[in-house]
Amino acid sequence: MLSWLRRFPHDVVHRKENAGSGGRRTSSSTTWRNRSSSFTARIIRCASSVVDATANNNKHRDEDDDCPPLPLSPPDHQVDDDHGVTVVSAAQAFSFRELAEAAGNFRQDRLIGEGGFGRVYKGRLTMPGEQDQRVVAVKQLDRNGGQGNSEFVVEVVMLSMLHHPNLVRLLGYCAEGDQRLLVYEHMALGSLEDHLLRLSMPMLPWRTRMRVAHGAARGLEYLHDRAVIYRDLKSSNILLAHDYTPKLSDFGLARLLPMAASSSSGSSTRDSRVMGTYGYCAPEYLRTGKLSAKSDVYSFGVLLLELITGRRAIDATRPDGEQSLVGWAVTMFADPSRFQELVDPRLVMAMQGPPPSELKHAVGVAAMCLQENHALRPVMTDVAITLSFLAASTTTDHHHPSLRPSDPPSC
Repeated sequence: MLSWLRRFPHDVVHRKENAGSGGRRTSSSTTWRNRSSSFTARIIRCASSVVDATANNNKHRDEDDDCPPLPLSPPDHQVDDDHGVTVVSAAQAFSFRELAEAAGNFRQDRLIGEGGFGRVYKGRLTMPGEQDQRVVAVKQLDRNGGQGNSEFVVEVVMLSMLHHPNLVRLLGYCAEGDQRLLVYEHMALGSLEDHLLRLSMPMLPWRTRMRVAHGAARGLEYLHDRAVIYRDLKSSNILLAHDYTPKLSDFGLARLLPMAASSSSGSSTRDSRVMGTYGYCAPEYLRTGKLSAKSDVYSFGVLLLELITGRRAIDATRPDGEQSLVGWAVTMFADPSRFQELVDPRLVMAMQGPPPSELKHAVGVAAMCLQENHALRPVMTDVAITLSFLAASTTTDHHHPSLRPSDPPSC
């Protein structure tokens, strides 16, 4: 299924040189008059035109100038994977009018989130072949923002081809004129960031945190098995369903490795521009632009620390030495007697802190993911297996013989 996608040009993911530009799509000499051509061919041609424009960047042309519109309607396809997921799905093309009506004309009272892409609205939409309306999330591109049409295309391509219980499901899109909108399944509990960092939200119990970590690890494992690097893992990009099932969202920065390879092969690629979120990026990626699956593993280590501590990855309001979550935490990794200092104070005050053995294992996993040397970091398959025991534990202080690592390594 992904054989053609592996040829997808990696340079398609570029932020606009001028983030302040209106992002409006101008007329193009490239048109698609044959509407019977496949969704695959159209996306490849769109990506190729972006790469051509980037290679001839003397005039600093915007990718959007040469990127033709997405197809009116992609074909359905069936995906079978080794995780036991069978999905018949495709992103449905909608008109701007349909999505505006579904989202209540983007009224303020329908606003449920806002990020780098734009604003997200809660809506109700009748999908083709269905009679009843379903609750959806409609994300509208900020035309004055920094994310361009190429990232929009990447998100549509990725989520049309990749299906897993821990990836958010893309239901449709709109690419009408200069409007760019995405339609997702609605995630009732919002983002993990809100639950961890907003005091007004109910406290997440320890077991729930470990289940969220396990689900996020399984989502990354699935991507890495298909040679996809997520590149923007953070708590705000993890959405929670009504039962706290975590799902990775926002795939505009995702990249494919140069060849089909598993995460354990060490395959990597190089970015001309470092992208991601400060505080989550792997040190070797920041220094050299070298990107690999182990870059995601580092970001996962930061996320796991957030779940353990209830702290932000970067928090300028904290004292010197504590503003960087990783910088503060690594000073305790070599001393298990200090692990309790890492636990979220809200868990401690509620007398719901983790059993010492589980805390040791969780901190050990985070420490291994955050190794300075990327070659020493584990692959996501091993991380997911380890966290599965913590997520499934039902006793107050359960010891797992298979989870007895040596003292966590220093980073």
